[in-house]
Amino acid sequence: MSVIPRPELVQGDDGLVRCGWSGTDPEYRRYHDDEWGTQQHDPVRLFEKVCLEGFQAGLSWITILRRRPAFREVFHDFDVEQVAAMGEPDVQRLLGDERIIRHRGKIEATIQNARATLELDQPIDQLIWRFAPPSRASAPSTFAEVPAVTPESTALSKELRARGFRFVGPTTMYALMQAAGLVDDHLGGCFRSPSATGPDDGHDAARLRG
Repeated sequence: MSVIPRPELVQGDDGLVRCGWSGTDPEYRRYHDDEWGTQQHDPVRLFEKVCLEGFQAGLSWITILRRRPAFREVFHDFDVEQVAAMGEPDVQRLLGDERIIRHRGKIEATIQNARATLELDQPIDQLIWRFAPPSRASAPSTFAEVPAVTPESTALSKELRARGFRFVGPTTMYALMQAAGLVDDHLGGCFRSPSATGPDDGHDAARLRG
């Protein structure tokens, strides 16, 4: 991978220009290319993202991403009813599972969030997407232009907390918005940026030549 003149972007050995945070890790690159910033409306996957963003608090996202298969296994692929039925024996079992993040508060929050989801008066995807902000007029040029918290993420956090959700602070909820495509923070010049144009959904336009 070669670094291109703007340090916020990197060019992979496949010729595609990406946001610099995608780095060289194949799983991180796949996540950048296929998931981050892609609109997600599946209620199960959105519930999963809420929970995993909570687990990510204080850690790097790649730490969570590498453990996601194990998280899906131990939390029944984030089936809300099955997670809501988990109890203290399950918490104790997960606290001994080295494949996941062994944090009692975050494990218990996942179970509580499932129970809170079952109590919602509307599907969780509809609730979350109510807080989607207007589309950006243009893609951010640098990471400095990408906020950590917005009025919309603060409002979503307040709404979820009022409904009994935990580990859903404003910063965590903005990360959720990025991950689930409520906002698209791919930098200008990245082949996934909304400003990328050309054949193959911008792939060719984003290649560096020479």
